[in-house]
Amino acid sequence: DLYRKVFVFRKDPSDAYVVLRARLEQPLHNFTVCLRSYTDLGRPHSLFSYATKAQDNEILLFKPKPEEYRFYVGGKFVTFRVAEGRGDWEHVCASWESATGIAEFWLNGKPRPRKGLQKGYTVGATAAILLGQEQDSFGGGFDLYNSFSGELTDVYLWDAALSPDKMRAAFLSLRLPPALLAWNGLSYEVKGDVVVKPRLRE
Repeated sequence: DLYRKVFVFRKDPSDAYVVLRARLEQPLHNFTVCLRSYTDLGRPHSLFSYATKAQDNEILLFKPKPEEYRFYVGGKFVTFRVAEGRGDWEHVCASWESATGIAEFWLNGKPRPRKGLQKGYTVGATAAILLGQEQDSFGGGFDLYNSFSGELTDVYLWDAALSPDKMRAAFLSLRLPPALLAWNGLSYEVKGDVVVKPRLRE
């Protein structure tokens, strides 16, 4: 149980990553991914990478620069602009639904304007899910200069687009619906220089 713990990616740049195992029985027509990160990186870095054999950027949360997030579904992406962080924890949730192609992006419990992305697409179920690296091939093909350095916590993946109330609950670390990936019951494997530590502060 990783309650009140974090993954610390100690090196910059880094070849380290964490493999996550989700119970995915079928392809995804809707999903929400949430996580909390703490970093002082100014260069591009990957936060959450979900690759299938057919598509390396099946789901990707990527931060090309401090004032921008990219949210990929099926290899296509939309950009969400944000105020440059004040060197504090950033909580992000990104959701997508196939039927409407609506992509939502929430930063620290507040939504950005919604965008359109990959209407009618289906996300494959046989996936390699990694924290800390961006996959350019299934489970590999890393570019060290897209690696994450810093702290990650509160990682979740749901097979539904969460309601606004649940998005805010995720930010506030309140009770959440059952998830495919849940931080308090995470099945994971550390590869390389990543340390599990207690959170420094709430």
